[in-house]
Amino acid sequence: MLPRLLVSLLALAAMLPAAPLPVRGLHLSSPKPSDVPRMTKFIREVLPKEGVNTLVLEINYHFQFKSHPEVADADALSLDDARAIATAARESNVRLIPLVNLLGHQSWAKTTFGLLRAHPEFDETVGLYPDNKDIYCRSYCPTHPQVHAMVFDLIDEILDAFSADTLHAGMDEVFIIGDDACPRCKGQNKAKLFAGEVRAIHDHLAEKGRHMWFWADRLIDGETTGIGEWEASKNGTAPAILDIPHDVVLCDWHYEAAHATTLAFALSGFEAVSASWRNPAVALRQMDLIRLARSEASQQVASRLLGMLHTTWMSFQDFSAAYWHDGPTNASAQESVLCFRELMQRARQD
Repeated sequence: MLPRLLVSLLALAAMLPAAPLPVRGLHLSSPKPSDVPRMTKFIREVLPKEGVNTLVLEINYHFQFKSHPEVADADALSLDDARAIATAARESNVRLIPLVNLLGHQSWAKTTFGLLRAHPEFDETVGLYPDNKDIYCRSYCPTHPQVHAMVFDLIDEILDAFSADTLHAGMDEVFIIGDDACPRCKGQNKAKLFAGEVRAIHDHLAEKGRHMWFWADRLIDGETTGIGEWEASKNGTAPAILDIPHDVVLCDWHYEAAHATTLAFALSGFEAVSASWRNPAVALRQMDLIRLARSEASQQVASRLLGMLHTTWMSFQDFSAAYWHDGPTNASAQESVLCFRELMQRARQD
């Protein structure tokens, strides 16, 4: 249970008048090409009504790349699809931030995704774990001499297609890094490897006047905080926070408890958002913590607490069907929609 004083402060925060949060965001999976009209309708009708001003759209390899077509998924979005989505966002005053999972999350279950499917030589554990058995997700090797040239081509093409000035680089739940099976990374400091990859992506984007967001879990010490190995790190990456640029935006996801780590990031000089999923009570406490800190902290710290990003972790079709009640749905989608509605209702009270 939360300490009584903190409960009282959060109750006070919920009643405080506050300036609108700079980021009132929603994360969605990219649609199938056949669902692009449904997504543009969702952007135009739902996001303004709910007060959403930022859309993080998870693309990954769901795009018909011209630079490296071999990595594209089947049934991927075309350039015209990307432009239609971007136009809907722009005309709805919604900032569109494409998300491409970099470093980790290069597989799921038995499926290896586009980059490592087409170029297994980039795998951190190349030749190991057939059918991805006994691992969570594959990672690419951040020190492979050819990997960044290809990755940078892919993210440049996506940002151009969506007319976006910011990339969300994913980078969450990276469990395979500095692996003993990698001839280049074996024995290297994992925090240094992680920080080096952040800097490489950041610097490439900065050269073109672009910005970087990513999930913050690998920068939290799971042992010291007691948060564990999923929403925080127990594999040695947390010290990377001391060695990354301060002009990145850290997306601090916690789904079962409103940990105060977003505030810690702001105190450390980083802009940050809290990310929710399907528990309204947790999401509202996260928002209340941000509102309280923005009202009481110094202007420097308050300005770094950007707001909220609601995540969905399901297909766009499932989330939109649960929102509109116009198709088959499931309990997870209903929970996430409920959380989204309650969070945005509170945000509109600012």
